[in-house]
Amino acid sequence: MKSYLVAYDILSDKRAFKVRKLVYSYALSGQKSALELLLSRQDLKEFLKQLKPLLSDEDRVNIIEVHEDAMVFGKVDILSYDKGVIII
Repeated sequence: MKSYLVAYDILSDKRAFKVRKLVYSYALSGQKSALELLLSRQDLKEFLKQLKPLLSDEDRVNIIEVHEDAMVFGKVDILSYDKGVIII
């Protein structure tokens, strides 16, 4: 499992809602449109497969792998929940 930071800027409210719902279904923590995801290689492939059809050319999504030696402050416990459930 690897940690990723996902930040997005979606211009359409309708698309933004769909992207937000998808990203939050994988999220460990975060705020608004920048979230941390802990994903296996297979989960990352599935996430990208679901994300790509939701986007248009005017949208922007950055997915940044957080390396093990990165400076990270604070700690979050890994949440356990079923896919499709949004925790707010």
